[in-house]
Amino acid sequence: MVGTARNGRVRHAFSVVNGGQDLGPSSAPASNAGSECDGIEFTREDVEALLNERPRRKDRFNLKEKCDTLTEYIKRLKLCIKWFQELEGSYLFEREKLQNSVEVSERQCNEMGILFKNKEEELNSIIAELRKSFASVQEKFTKEELDKMTAMESLTREREARLEIERSQNSLSDELGRVQRELSSANQKITSLNDMYKRLQDYIASLQQYNSKLHMDLSTVEEDLKRVEKEKASMVENLSMLRGQLSVSRQSQDDAIKQRDALVNEVACLRMELQQVRDDRDRHQLQVQTLTAEYTKYKESMEKSCFDLDNLTSKKDELEERCLSQSNEIRTLKDQLLTAERKLQMSDLSTLETRVEYEGQKKLISELQTRLADAEFKLIDGEMLRKKLHNTILELKGNIRVFCRVRPLLADDGPSTEGKVISYPTAMDALGRGIDLVQTGQKHSFTFDKVFMPDVSQEDVFEDISQLVQSALDGYKVCIFAYGQTGSGKTYTMMGNPGDPEEKGLIPRSLEQIFKTRQSLQPQGWKYEMQVSMLEIYNETIRDLLSPNRSSSDMLRTENGIGGKQYTIKHDANGNTHVSDLTIVDVRTAKEVSFLLEQAAHSRSVGKTQMNEQSSRSHFVFTLRISGVNESTEQQVQGVLNLIDLAGSERLSKSGSTGDRLKETQAINRSLSSLSDVIFALAKKEDHVPFRNSKLTYLLQPCLGGDSKTLMVVNISPEPSSAGESLCSLRFASRVNACDIGIPRRQTNMRLPDSRLSYG
Repeated sequence: MVGTARNGRVRHAFSVVNGGQDLGPSSAPASNAGSECDGIEFTREDVEALLNERPRRKDRFNLKEKCDTLTEYIKRLKLCIKWFQELEGSYLFEREKLQNSVEVSERQCNEMGILFKNKEEELNSIIAELRKSFASVQEKFTKEELDKMTAMESLTREREARLEIERSQNSLSDELGRVQRELSSANQKITSLNDMYKRLQDYIASLQQYNSKLHMDLSTVEEDLKRVEKEKASMVENLSMLRGQLSVSRQSQDDAIKQRDALVNEVACLRMELQQVRDDRDRHQLQVQTLTAEYTKYKESMEKSCFDLDNLTSKKDELEERCLSQSNEIRTLKDQLLTAERKLQMSDLSTLETRVEYEGQKKLISELQTRLADAEFKLIDGEMLRKKLHNTILELKGNIRVFCRVRPLLADDGPSTEGKVISYPTAMDALGRGIDLVQTGQKHSFTFDKVFMPDVSQEDVFEDISQLVQSALDGYKVCIFAYGQTGSGKTYTMMGNPGDPEEKGLIPRSLEQIFKTRQSLQPQGWKYEMQVSMLEIYNETIRDLLSPNRSSSDMLRTENGIGGKQYTIKHDANGNTHVSDLTIVDVRTAKEVSFLLEQAAHSRSVGKTQMNEQSSRSHFVFTLRISGVNESTEQQVQGVLNLIDLAGSERLSKSGSTGDRLKETQAINRSLSSLSDVIFALAKKEDHVPFRNSKLTYLLQPCLGGDSKTLMVVNISPEPSSAGESLCSLRFASRVNACDIGIPRRQTNMRLPDSRLSYG
């Protein structure tokens, strides 16, 4: 797996950097390997070889060789971890880029969907309007045709009556040939009836042709509508609105069929009327003889008939004009229908283009989702390997690590004429790890895992501790405690300055990192539950700082042994510590924990001494219990983070304590002395370690002698007058750094519903 770095330089495989050979205990990396890894990329084989490598030494008792070998090995591991961190950053950047691309594509698809929906609604409205106009025109046309047919029938009857009257008058005027004229008039009437029958047949034929034309137009419109609806249905198969439109189309088709049936019925009626006319013709032949008697009556009514004929003629002209206007209107509607069909074709083309573009966007989204899933899988793989490397490094560095922090000189320290008593060696093997202290002209040198100078910020201090805090989320028990004399800056290191966000201490920063990391692990399937408890050990008495009923009178009764809860420390077989009756709070955000920290800070015991205006008179213990479950891998972890601010170590002669302060100082010194005895016993690997000599050491037993990852931050004051106390603190820290306790064990068992928080 050889790739290219983000800055453009070519990466080389780790084995190539080391001369093409596997790294052995004696092969040292380049001098800048710990600071730059942009030119190196590790393969899985290199990482496995690095993790499985075991140091081989000629002399197992040569501690210097062992230290140099482990230092070189740790440098290579740091180089590997830094490369993995860069790789993880690139994966996160690629993942964010892919997510942005997916969001942009989804927005474009949504916009195209909205545009498509608007086009569809516009087409539906146009089709509905065309259907309404077509139905209204057809209804008007049918009504006008009925009126025209009625008028034509009445006009035909009047004309026939007039002809009959004229023929009767002519036959009566010629009395000589009355019989011949009557016969001739009867023959003429029969001929006229035949002509009328022919005209009716022609009219019926024309009506049938017009009806067939209407059916053809209707079928054409129906076919166009069906074609449009079928094309729309093929374009938007997943839209349920087309079913309603299809039902409307079927209803319109049924209406057209009903109209056709009505026209067929009308033709049948006309045929019945024709038969009736034929019957009338026969009946008229029988009535020819009676027409003579009615001549007078017809003569009188002839004038009235002429008047009615004129009226009917005018009505006929009006009907013809109305028919002409309706024909023009039908022609206009046909033109509109053609325009609508052209628009529909154009919309079909645009819809087809939109659909093609939509399919392309959909394909792009699927490709992006595949790439995103790939990146997430690689990220999870890298995260697992990072955890493995991280825990390997912490195990190699030792379970109890010691950092030393020197606070800057303050304005309250006053001027000094003795000069500086603390210096820092510049040799390469001790740079950043060594500290020298001068007392009464004698120089004392110490070496720790890390030494922080006075100008180091809170953020820089936390950067070296953040990896240890991460182990709590990985399922390990972690303990970080601050040790030092009164006024050396322990509380500032752990809590910081509440009024300044830049000066936050280890506890607030650890909580921010834990909750932020929990949020980033959610996409990988991890879900965490967290519980918090806070207590202090004051005069060898445990106090619950989160108790809702805590008051000064309760504390006084507890100290005097009158009432109050009895907090008992117990250890189980798994190395977990339980404190009975202790208040435990479920937390979900860093703000909730900050509120609890403020509440505990107000309840903590502080007092004034000659060495500090606000001296902590008790040992403060903050515990965060973490329970995590991965839903995808069904992996379960349990971690514990203990953050402890010890009370200041000081001499009675220097603190000037009296009364209650004297009692507090004696209790603090006794507990710290017990802590020193425990460290001495662990350093000498004695069979008996006096953990039960004080509440503090018994509470910290899993951290000091168990399977916990422990870090002590020893705080030093640079004042020359505090050189003696500083020397005692450095010597104690050096003994702690020499202790070798058990190997940390990851907690993967399930948490019981009634389990209490652990301190180990």
